[in-house]
Amino acid sequence: MHDIEWFKTFRFPKASPMLGEVKMSVTVIAAGQAHNQVPAECKFTVDIRATDAYTLEEILAIVQQNVSCSIKARSLRLRPSALQMDHPLAKAAKEIGKQLYGSPTTSDQALIPVPSIKMGPGDSARSHTAEEFIYLHEIKNGISSYIQLIQCL
Repeated sequence: MHDIEWFKTFRFPKASPMLGEVKMSVTVIAAGQAHNQVPAECKFTVDIRATDAYTLEEILAIVQQNVSCSIKARSLRLRPSALQMDHPLAKAAKEIGKQLYGSPTTSDQALIPVPSIKMGPGDSARSHTAEEFIYLHEIKNGISSYIQLIQCL
């Protein structure tokens, strides 16, 4: 219980200018077999949304220093990325009227070892939801936006 509480309340000292704070949420808890028996073990999963303020290894080290339970990283492969606001891609996106913000969702962008942006089409609020969808007009607007972005570079 103490470790679960730590994940709920701990705040990492550094925050990313674009992506904000590292966020940790306990998402799965499994324990106990009967209402009148103290569980022999409790297993739980923590969803950690990393930012470019820390490496994944730094986050893992901080967690290990602060909890008594054993921990195992699911993966250290997908890394957060951020683009400086003075980068040509960011400037071009602003020039065509795009609102710039950090995305809390993971995508293949995490595997791209060069500066990049994640840009529509569609409504980001629908991403990773049940029955995710995109309207045809959003695809048409997306094509137009990509053309405008390339022309600004």
